[in-house]
Formats: sequence, structure tokens, C-alpha cells
Amino acid sequence: MTKTHDGVTVIDHPLVQHKLTLMRKKDTSTASFRRLLREISLLLCYEVTRDLELTTTEIDTPMEPMDAPVLAGKKLVFASILRAGNGLLEGMLDLVPAARVAHVGLYRDHDTLEAIEYYYKAPTNLTDRLVIAVDPMLATSNSATAAIEKLQNSGAKDVRFLCLLAAPEGIKAFRERLPNVPIYTAAIDSHLNDKGYIVPGLGDAGDRMYGTK
Repeated sequence: MTKTHDGVTVIDHPLVQHKLTLMRKKDTSTASFRRLLREISLLLCYEVTRDLELTTTEIDTPMEPMDAPVLAGKKLVFASILRAGNGLLEGMLDLVPAARVAHVGLYRDHDTLEAIEYYYKAPTNLTDRLVIAVDPMLATSNSATAAIEKLQNSGAKDVRFLCLLAAPEGIKAFRERLPNVPIYTAAIDSHLNDKGYIVPGLGDAGDRMYGTK
């Protein structure tokens, strides 16, 4: 079951919530964290693509010809907000291997918490494609909004944002800057601390994925 309110969809499927709990535990190993993130991304991708348009094509089954459903329109674009977004991207590509991929490199200034861009590469012709931007955390929202605005400036019209955890402050700031971009998340946590981290959260997703500090 999912819960949608004011442009935010919370994906509360039992498997999503169970895996998220395992990821939150501070003693979960790097290998386990990475594996769980890949697994949970499959489930989140299933929900964020639930309403994709279908058309039909004629195929031959072993029994007889039939008109069967297939995805309509151009290939999807998954836009990974580096570096932690790659953890979600890998599992999503398992589910939709034909998707195109964009990379938006951003890092957060530890003093101002503003997003600083250092890399951008995206497929051409974003205008007619559904673009799903991914980052495990929606904390201050500075990185997410900067990445999506960059994609929109490159022509993206239909954009969705997918994350693992969101903070109320981040959601509020995101909705103010990007009111027409829906948010999909597995949980909305309590608040941000004075360093801009989600509480209770799960720490820095990139560091936990890659074993860095």
C-alpha cells in the first residue's frame, strides 16, 4: 500500500519497511547495506513506475497470436545524483535495463549546505521522456532541487524524484521550489539536525555504501 499526500507518496510495503530497518542499523556491514539498497531500489522502482502508459503489439505465443501490452513512448531516463544515487540506480536498471541514464554530480558544502555541481552528463532529447531522479536522502533538498532544475534546463518536462528517506524540512523546501515534481519515498523521518542530517535516518548513505567517512 502507498500513501499519497500533497505530491508525496510514501511506499510502505512490508518488504520495503523491513529492508529499510536493516539498513538503519548502525552495525549493518557495508556489503549488507549495499545489497539491501539494491534490493529496496527494485521495490521502489516498481512503485514509481506503476502508472506508465501501455500500448499493444502483436506477438506469437506458443499457442496462438495475440495483442500483448508493452510500454508506450520513449525509453525512461534514470538520473542518478552522485554519488549515493548510484546505489538506487543499479537496482532500478535490473528492473528496467533499457532505461537511459543521466549522472548529476553534486557535493554539499559543509558550511552553507548548498549543492555544488561538479559533473553533468545526460541523454539527448529529455523532453519526451519520463525522467526519474534518484538519491537515497532528501535532507535539505538542496542537491535534489539543483539536480532536477539542471535536468529541466536540459529539456526534461516530466520528472519524478525517488528517495529512500525524506525529512519534513526537505519536503517543504522541495515543494516550494518544484511544486509540480512528485516525490516518492520509503519513509518521512522526524527532522534534520544542525548539520543537515536526517534524524533518526541511517547516517550518510554514500559513506555506508562505499565504506568511506
